[in-house]
Amino acid sequence: MKNKDLMIGVFLALLTTFLGTFLFINLFTDMGYLTGMHLYKEQGMLGKILTLGAILNILLFYFLIKKDREEISQGVILGLIIITIVTLFL
Repeated sequence: MKNKDLMIGVFLALLTTFLGTFLFINLFTDMGYLTGMHLYKEQGMLGKILTLGAILNILLFYFLIKKDREEISQGVILGLIIITIVTLFL
C-alpha cells in the first residue's frame, strides 16, 4: 500500500506543478500556455517558471499532513525532488 500512496503523491506533485505553471502563465502574461512555455524555453527561463508553478505543492503538502496522509505527503516531497532535478537541467 505504501508504494501506491507514494506514486499517488508523486503524480499529485507533478499535476499540481503543471496547474501552478498553467495558472501563472495565464494570469500574469498575455500569452497562451503553449506559446508561453515555448517562449520561456527559448529565453532559458523554463526552470524558473516550473519553480513558480511548484509553489502550490506547499499547500498540497500542508493539506495532506493535516489529513494524516503521511505516505502521500512523502510522495509529494519525492515529486518535488524530481521537479528540482529536472529544473537543474533546463
